[in-house]
This record gives sequence, structure tokens and C-alpha cells, in this order.
Amino acid sequence: MGASLPPKEANLFKLIVKSYETKQYKKGLKAAEAILKKFPDHGETLSMKGLTLNCMDRKSEAYELVRLGLKNDVKSHVCWHVYGLLYRSDREYREAIKCYRNALRIDPDNIEILRDLSLLQAQMRDLTGFVETRQQLLTLKPNHRMNWIGFAVANHLCSKYFVAKAVEILEAYEGTLEDDYPPDNERCEHGEMLLYKISLLEECGFLERALEELHKKEPKIVDKLVSKEQEVSLLVKLGRLEEGANHYKALLAMNPDNYRSILCLLCFFMLEDSLLQYYESLQKCFGLYSENGKYSSDEIDRLDALYKSLAEQFTWSSAVKRIPLDFLQGDKFCAAAANYIKPLLTKGVPSLFSDLSPLYDQPGKADILEQLILELEHSISGDGRYPDRTEKEPPSTLLWILFFLAQHYDRRGQYDIALSKIDEAIQHTPTVIDLYSVKSRILKHAGDLVAAASLADEARCMDLADRYINSESVKRMLQADQVALAEKIAVLFTKDGDQHNNLHDMQCMWYELASGESYFRQGDLGRALKKFLAVEKHYADITEDQFDFHSYCLRKMTLRAYVDMLRFQDRLHSHAYFHKAAAGAIRCYLKLYDSPLNSPAEVEDNTSKATQKKKMKKQRKAERAKKEAEEKNEGSSASGTSKSGKRHIKPVDPDPYGEKLLKTDDPLSEATKYLKLLQKNSSDSLETHLLSFEVNMRKQKILLAFQAVKQLLRLDADNPDSHCCLIKFFHKVSSMPAPVSDAEKLVWSVLEAERPSISQLHEKTLSEANKIFLGNHEDSLMHRAAVAEMLYTLDPTKKLEAVKIIEDSSNKIVPTNGALGSVMEWKLKDCIAVHKLLDNVLIDTDAALRWKVRCAEYFPYSIYFEGSRSSAVNNSLNNLDTETPLNGGANGPDIIQSGNAFTSNGKLEAFKNLKI
Repeated sequence: MGASLPPKEANLFKLIVKSYETKQYKKGLKAAEAILKKFPDHGETLSMKGLTLNCMDRKSEAYELVRLGLKNDVKSHVCWHVYGLLYRSDREYREAIKCYRNALRIDPDNIEILRDLSLLQAQMRDLTGFVETRQQLLTLKPNHRMNWIGFAVANHLCSKYFVAKAVEILEAYEGTLEDDYPPDNERCEHGEMLLYKISLLEECGFLERALEELHKKEPKIVDKLVSKEQEVSLLVKLGRLEEGANHYKALLAMNPDNYRSILCLLCFFMLEDSLLQYYESLQKCFGLYSENGKYSSDEIDRLDALYKSLAEQFTWSSAVKRIPLDFLQGDKFCAAAANYIKPLLTKGVPSLFSDLSPLYDQPGKADILEQLILELEHSISGDGRYPDRTEKEPPSTLLWILFFLAQHYDRRGQYDIALSKIDEAIQHTPTVIDLYSVKSRILKHAGDLVAAASLADEARCMDLADRYINSESVKRMLQADQVALAEKIAVLFTKDGDQHNNLHDMQCMWYELASGESYFRQGDLGRALKKFLAVEKHYADITEDQFDFHSYCLRKMTLRAYVDMLRFQDRLHSHAYFHKAAAGAIRCYLKLYDSPLNSPAEVEDNTSKATQKKKMKKQRKAERAKKEAEEKNEGSSASGTSKSGKRHIKPVDPDPYGEKLLKTDDPLSEATKYLKLLQKNSSDSLETHLLSFEVNMRKQKILLAFQAVKQLLRLDADNPDSHCCLIKFFHKVSSMPAPVSDAEKLVWSVLEAERPSISQLHEKTLSEANKIFLGNHEDSLMHRAAVAEMLYTLDPTKKLEAVKIIEDSSNKIVPTNGALGSVMEWKLKDCIAVHKLLDNVLIDTDAALRWKVRCAEYFPYSIYFEGSRSSAVNNSLNNLDTETPLNGGANGPDIIQSGNAFTSNGKLEAFKNLKI
């Protein structure tokens, strides 16, 4: 570096490099300028000056200088290396790799360039190149531990066939160590390396060798708990079940509430001599149960005996009392549930229902729990004690019984009873915040989103320092489309009162998703897209965040965690939040394609003067706010410069309303970008292929749309959406003109060859297939709606018949053994979807009105159907009865949309008379 410079300037060049490494950018820039005064065309100095300017947020100047430096000295490995570092800072990893490779052609043994190249190869998953680079680093510097470990990890990641080679590399590295290694300050790192090596042996299938290695190196392993867990895992796979059971009992003695240890011990208890039966039972223990999810009576008796013995041994463990509830049935389940529930009700554990909620998926257990809790309520209400006890319970026991019952009936869809129970609990003790949160949740499920938001805000006001309750209140407001109010509440827990930037910087994805969905419901596609794409950016940032760990984990020897992290990153985009964000963005683009933005001329012709004036006022206000923010940033830029010379400028959002996102020329190509990610990472999701069908049908990609239809039929052929896509596709194909080109003829021949393989259409017309689908699912509302929509699609003259199919649906009572009320089969969201179908697709206003009146009886709390008990109806009645002053009364609410007009139990005035 700087070899062509005189000694004085060469020392200055070294100072530039040192200043860059220590982040003293001003000092480095000064030294670079001193060199360039004498040697203005020195390529390496120009490149380093550009790299320094890049760190000072002067990117355009940086690229110009680096390219000029490379032009002046194209055979300098320093210039190519710097160019690669510049690309790396902008996440242009492929370009950076090209620059590093050019630098290595000039200086093939440069350690720093090889190391930087290996990091990029790991980031981009160029695993073959990663192995080659790591091998070259080890060859050049074999006395460095990190090079041995890096080469082993590279082979492990490259292929399952290279895992044995990774073990050989680690053994070769151990051969270079002395007998008394490691010293005290490296025991943890060396122990992690040994555990990683044992896990590699297990992965290769060398189980005996792995167990022998574990016993041999146990004194050098610091993490004893992981060592014991690794040992018992090896014993299990070797079929030495008795030894494994003893080890798991030892682990249970250390932590009797560890569900995994208890479930594995359950495996040993259930297994017989067959190894195959052991693996099947092991899958059951980890959640992979048989189709019916039941055990034989003999297995249940054996399991019951096992857990009774464990309960005697670990009396303080809650796990040994909770797990039997998953497999016990009938009277035994009732007795075990009572034994588990009573102490928690006495203690007042709010999460009890969440703990027991998985039991509601097992037939009959919800009814048993209902009978049990109602008996406890009757007994406590009567004489204040449990049925089988003589001592009295504290008054709070009744409160938590009512709290549980409210959640129970909410889960079963009996909202009237749930609200009566939670109201009784609030009347009993009006100071418990959880009661208001649960009542808010019940009202949300019942369809009264405004009242739910009001109750959630009331709970928030009871404890203004609780961030969780604040977040729950914000979420309820977003669900009620009260976005402005939600932003004001969210800002209470952000820094400097800047909610947008802080929530984005904190990667608060639940807020952005809920906000985006609210904007989408309101038709504000620009803001909705902005929120959904912000979530997508978070996942891109999470992917980038792994870069620093490629060197850190090898240095700190956290190898098992490092490999797990890389595998997690490989499936990162299959996460539910990313799926929601990508699906939301695709729907926005589809809606934008179906209803494109009007041109300025059309806007002038079709928009009234009042609307234009309002829009211009809003635009001027946004421009003024933007200008003020820019002036503020410019004024503070001088004071916002750090000692290193880097400017700290608060970013200003150039597109706060997402207007630029809406100006895309091809919405479908933008939607396709996110669709490909969903197809790659969420291929088992029905929604992925529904979106694929919608996008490709609009793009006239017939074969891709047909592929989506086949995937839908593979995943769930009886789903109403799958049926609709099938009928729509072949109806569209039948209405297409005869093929002319060779490509069209080829597509046509593929469809003709594939159609007989679809059982739903085999030797049937589309109308016949639609009738058969109705006959198979005539008791389901959504299936009948799908049939009606397809009947109208196939023959628009049969609209009345399609409407009749929907109106002939009956809301049947779900058979239960519940003590109170009945559970209806129809769901609120399904009825809303049917109403939108009648109103927007079938375009029958009278039928939509009849359906709305009918559903208002089934869902009296629903705002959408204007139910008799909803806050919308109550507010309208209150407005008719009460004369409001012109400028608002003294006691009137400041924000109408917050739902304060809704009257709910447990108002905050109850706290005024409390004395502490």
C-alpha cells in the first residue's frame, strides 16, 4: 500500500488507513488531501479518500473518487479492494465479490481480501466458493485457530456429504494442540468447539463414536447441561433406553418444569423393545400425533400411573399436573383438571385460560371444563368454599372464576353470556385492568370494534406506564380504523415524540401490519403499500444483520448457534409477518391494477371544486411541513456532526403518503416480485396460490394460473376458494378465441391433456361440477356462497337462483353439552363476506339488505350489520335523544371516533372515591 510514494507520503498513507480503521475520518481526509497536493493522480490515495468520504455520508463524491483512483491505477489490489468495500457498504454484494476477485488476481495471497471475500460468500450462500476461500486462508495461515474452525464450518454448510470432512478438520486442529490446552481464559470457546464436533458426529450417524468422544472430553466441556442433553440424545438414538430414562430423571431433578424432559421420559415409559415404535412415539411426544390424536385405554392408564409417581416426586412442579390433561378422558380428566385449576383460581393467575385453551381442540373437554367451572362458581357464590373443602376461599376467587368463564364463552362464540360474566366480574372488583382488556377482546370478536377500542383505551388509562396495555389499545384502534388516534397513543412510548421513525426503527411490525390493513380497508392504497413494504424492508435488514456474525461467531466459537442462525435465515421469509406483508402488498397492487389512478385531465373533469380545494390545501400543508423539516435539518447539520466527521441528519420521509408507490407503471410486475417470495417460502399456504391465480389471470399467463389451480386442489380441493378458482379458470379458457400461434396451440394442448386428470371435471361440464360441489357441501354457508358466485359467473341470467342458494342457507346450532345458551355455526367474518358478495358481485341491493337484517339478529353487537346492541346503534339513539351544543358541550368528548360515547361497565369514575 502506498509503495509508489516517497517515505513521508507513504507514512501519511498508512495514517489514512489507520484513521479509517479507528473511524477518525476527518484526520484521514486531511492526510489524503496532503498527499494529493503533491500527487493528485495517485490512485490508491484517491480510493482511500473516497472510502473515507463514504463513511461521512458523501456517497456521490466517494464513488467518483474511487472510480477515478481505479482508472489511474487499475493494477492496484488496494483500489479494487476499496471498490469492493464501497459496494459492500451499499449491500451490492455480487459487485463487491467481483471487485475482490479482481484484487486477488493481482495479489492472490492477501489475507484481508480473502477474509472479506469469505464473509461475502457466506452471506450470499456461495458455499462452494466459501470452502475454497477458507481452505486458502488455512493454507496461508495455519497457526490461526479461526482459519481451522472456518474451514470446518464451511464444509459443514456446503453439503451433508462434507460433514465427515468437517469432523476430520476439527480432529486435525485438535492434533495441533498441547495436552494441557485450553488455558482458563479459553475453556468456554474450546468446550463449544467440542460440542460442535460431537453434534457433527451425531449428524453423520457416528453415534457410538460421538458418545465415546463426549465421555472422553467431558472434563473440558464447560456447559454441563448441554453436555447431559447431548448424551441422553445419543443414548436414545442408540436404543439404550434405560440409561436414557435415568439421565432424563436426573435432568428432571434439575428442572421439573421442563416440558421437553418430561415428554421424552414419557417416550421411554411408553416404548417397547422395537426401535421403530420408539421413533413413532418420539414424534408423538414432540407434537406429531396420530390422525385421531388419541391413546388406547391401556396407554392412558400407564401414563396416568407415570405422572402420579412424578407428581409425588416433584410436588412443586406444575408441568406434571398440566401434561396429563392432554391425554386423560372423562372422569379422570375432570378430576385432574379440578386438581390443577383450583389452586390457580385461588392464587389468581390471569393466564389460566391461555394455558388450558389447547384443550378446546379436543372433543368433549370444553364441555367438561364448563361444567366444572360452573360448579365451582355456584359453590363459591353460595358458601364461599369449594365443594370438597371446608376452609373458605378469598373473595378474589369468585372474580377469577368469572374471568375464566367470560373467556370460555368468548371462545365458544356465546358473546352474550361472556359479556354478562365479565360485567359481573367488573362489578365485583372494578380495579382489575385485565377485566377491561378481556371485555374489549370479547366485543372485538362480537363485531363491535369501536366499543372494543373504547374499552381497551379505558384499560390503558388505568395504568399509563404499562406498555403492553398501551400496545393492545393501539391495536384495537387500528382494527376500528381509528388510525389517527392510534398514532397519538403509540407515540406515548416512543422516543422524542416521533412515532413514525421510532416505530419503524424499532421494527414494530405488528403496528405496521395493522396500520397497513386499516389503510387498505379505507381505500388508502398509498399508505397501505408504504406500511406493508416497510415490513418487507425489516426482513431485508434482518437478513443483512447476519453479516457481522460471520466473523464474530467464528472468533467466539459459538458454532452451534451460528449454524442454527444461518439455517433460520434461510427460512426467514416463511415467517407469518412477512407472509402477511407480502400478501397485503400484492392485494394493493391488484386493486391498483383493477382501478388505476386517473390522469390529471380526468381528475379536473370528474372532481368537484370542493374536493380539489381540499386536496390542494392538504398538499400545501404537506409541502410546508416538509420544507420546515428540511430547514430544521439544515440548521442542525453543523451541530449534528460528530468528531469523526460523520453527519447525523434526521431523515425526512420524502413520500409520507405513499404517492410515489402508486405511480408505478406496471403494478402486476411489482406484485410478481413478492409473489415469487411467497411461492418460494410459503408454498404450503392456500393464500399464496390464490394470489398467484389472481395475478397470473390478470397477466394472461394461462399455464401459471393453471399451476396455481392445481396447487390449490392439492392443498385443499374442498375449499370454496379452490372451487371458485377452478371454475373461473376453465370458464375463462372456454371464452378465449381459438389458438393461432404455435405457442397458443401448445398451451391449449397442455390444458386439454390435463383436464381429464382433474377429478372434479372428469366427464362433467362446469355447471354439473358446480352442482355436485353444492350437493357435497350443502350445509356450509361459504360453500353455498361459492356455488352461487360461480353460477352467476357461468350464467348471469341465473342471478335470482344464485341469490336463492345463499338465502336458503340455515344457521344451525352446533351440538354441545353446554349448560348455558347455544353456539351457532355461522361466523361473523363469513357473513360479512357473503354480504359483500351479494352487494358487490351479484349486485342485488334488496338481497343484500335482507341478508343484513337477518345477520343483525344473529350478531347483535356487530357494527357492520348495525346490530341492536352495537355501539353504532346506541350512539345514533343517543344522538337523537340528546341535543348537542353547536361548539360541543363542556363534558363532551374531544375525539368522537374514539368511541367514548359507548356506555360500558367499569368507568374510571369508580376510582375517585378509593383511598389507599
